[in-house]
This record gives sequence, C-alpha cells and structure tokens, in this order.
Amino acid sequence: MSEIRKSDPLTAGDKGRNRGPSSLLLSRFFDSHITSGSLEVAFADGSRERFGTPGSNALDIAIRFADGRVPREILLDPALGAAEAFMDGRLVIERGDVMGLVSLFARNAPWEAGASYSRPSAAKRLANRIAFHGEQLNNAVRSRANVSHHYDIGNELFRLMLDTEHMQYSCGYWPEDRGGTDMSLAQAQEAKLAHIAAKLALEPGQRVLDIGCGWGGMAIFLASRADVHVTGITLSEEQAALARERVAAAGLSDKVSIELIDYRDHADAGAKYDRIVSVGMFEHVGQAQFETFFRCTGKLLKTDGVMLVHTIGRMGVPGSTDAFTRKYIFPGGYIPALSETVAASEKSRLIATDVETWRLHYAHTLRAWYANCEANRARIIALYDERFYRMWTFYLAGAAASFESGAMCNYQIQYARHRHALPYARDYMGEAEAALLSKG
Repeated sequence: MSEIRKSDPLTAGDKGRNRGPSSLLLSRFFDSHITSGSLEVAFADGSRERFGTPGSNALDIAIRFADGRVPREILLDPALGAAEAFMDGRLVIERGDVMGLVSLFARNAPWEAGASYSRPSAAKRLANRIAFHGEQLNNAVRSRANVSHHYDIGNELFRLMLDTEHMQYSCGYWPEDRGGTDMSLAQAQEAKLAHIAAKLALEPGQRVLDIGCGWGGMAIFLASRADVHVTGITLSEEQAALARERVAAAGLSDKVSIELIDYRDHADAGAKYDRIVSVGMFEHVGQAQFETFFRCTGKLLKTDGVMLVHTIGRMGVPGSTDAFTRKYIFPGGYIPALSETVAASEKSRLIATDVETWRLHYAHTLRAWYANCEANRARIIALYDERFYRMWTFYLAGAAASFESGAMCNYQIQYARHRHALPYARDYMGEAEAALLSKG
C-alpha cells in the first residue's frame, strides 16, 4: 500500500471549513502525533481526514464524531473526554475496535521515548490533582465504599471475563519456557499462583494471611498445594460470599476462612501470621496510606515471617491517577512507583529481600480478558447495558496499552522481618515453583 500523507483530506469541497476551532486543533494534533499506523476521522460536519501511514503490520482505525462537542472534550482531557464520548456513542468506531484505537495512540507515544499527549488542560489538571489528593485519604469507611464500587458490581461479570478455574483478577504469568503467550489464561494464572507461592517459602501447617483475597483463588491454591492454613480478608461482600462457596466446594473449609474485614482492623485484633500475601490489593491502599499498610503488615507478621506484595507499578517517578480511572473504575486507587513503595516499607523495618519487575505479562492478561468480554458481549450487555460495556472495554483497552507502551508494569516485592528468615540464594524459589505445579 502506498504511503499516505499524515493529513490526507478524504472529502472534497468546503465541508472541512465548517469545522469549529476545537476540530481544527484536534486535527493538527492528530497530524503531528500519528506517525505509525493510520487513523481515519469523520468529523461532525461530514468531512473526513486520514492521519499517519497505513501498512500491512500497522493498526488501521476509523472513527466518527457524532457531534461537534467531542473534539473539545478530548482536547480538555484526552482520556476522560474520549472515554465518555465513546461510552455515550458520540465517538463511533467504524473500523477496528476500542483496543485497536487506544493501542494506536499509545504506540505513537511510548513511555521509553519520553512521549506523552494524554495530559489534560492546565485547569483540568489542577482539578484532577485536587480531587486525587482528596480521595487518597482512603480511610476505612471510604475504602469499603471504593472496593464496593468496583468489586460488588456482580460476580457474573467476573465469571465471564476471568479464568474459570482460579478466578484471578490480577496479572497472569506467561513464561516463555512454558509456552509464553500460547499458554491459556488458566495456565498463566496457575503459573502466577505457583510463582508467588514459591517466594513465600511455605512449610506445611503455617498460618497465611491473604490480604485482598478476591474470590479465594490464592487461598485455595495455597491450602491445597502447600498444606497451609489461610485466612483471606476482603472488603467486598460479593467476593466474600463467592469465595466461601468456592472454598467449600474445594473441600477446604477446615483450612481456609474468608473474613469481611479491613486490614487495619485485623492488625488491631492482634493476629500473627507466618506468611502474608497480597496480590492486586496494594493499588487500592491509597498513596497516603502506604506507611499504614506496612506498619499493619509488620505488626501482623511473626518475627521470622515472610510477605509477598504483588502490585501494579509505575515505572519512573510517582504520579497521580487519571480522571477516567478515578471516576469510573477505581475511585481512591493509585498505582505506586517502586521508590515510594520501598520507602514506605523501610519505615517499618521490613527488609525488601527480593524484587521482580514484570513488564508485559499484564498486557497479555488484559488482552485475554478483553477477548473473553468480546466473546460474551451480549451476555454482559444483558446484565448491564451498552454504555457499561463500552466503559468496561475502554478500561481494559486503556490498561493493556499502558503496559504495552505506557508507564505501567508489575512489581513483586518479597519482604522479611529478619535477615535469616530466608535462604541466602534464590534457588529455592525455582525448586518450590516446580514442586507446586507438579501437584496440579
């Protein structure tokens, strides 16, 4: 296919002259930023333009603005403006899908190159930052409401999206020596569970605390494969109810208990554990509560105890949460930088004994979830509505793009309270991981 100029008017006549200033500014923006792949835009006045260079291996997306307000909304706050226009059916994707649309923009502004065009206007930026810092207080009452906003929307949605065996709503592990992206979602999640369990250096009969236990997948895995007793805690009533059902169905009610309680209250109750694991929960703690989290977990952990924190992380310096995510997906949530996470844990004299960074594993996981949602589109719309479906898939697409081209990654940080709590070398992790997987 021959190369097309960055800005290629596809409609003859004077229609393009009727565009407002926001449409013209957005057109210039697309012209200067879309260099890889192709974006065709139909504006509200009927004119069309194509930006970028289409090719056999590049994304080729076509969109239409149903009204003239969309360009201004995108210019004021790119992520929120585009998301709400898409959710309302005013930004219509005519060729491709929302995963392709978001990926196209992300690939043209890779984090490694220092590129970014997702920053809102100065006024919007100030308002977002003020709201963000207000939400980061995240006390126990607000934490419960924030968790309910996302996780109590109904277990059926997550059944349709996640792997059916473990119901893991966190990053899967796709090691190349076991098939990489050719693995199934269930295999990747089981590999993740074994990888984390190995880092806990478990011994039969130990007491384990699972903070943010979800639907019980980790607790069930640890109890059945490592012969330990697990207490899972969550703030989601929907999760707790289903987790208890799944524990009972697995025949592990004598080894696993699920409690609806805040980690701060649990620490105050005086319980002690040999091991603590937290997967996909630290993102909900809130920046202002980092030190509290580690103070509480340090209090819950025995002197010779070990803890593993698995969290989405931010490469580079600390930042803030965008308006779309705060408003629709994870109110009160914050993706931590490694620096601020470790700095907070140091104040509780927790030793970071091992740190691992996963760069692309979550991107593969999110694309698998997106594919499941697409396959179950009609059922999800029947559960909610078309607008919810668009919102949810925009969220998944944006998250995938953040791991493929943006600043997001995953961190697994192993902690100990005592320098002699773990073997000197890391060899035990691989051996334990293989043993846990062989029991499946």
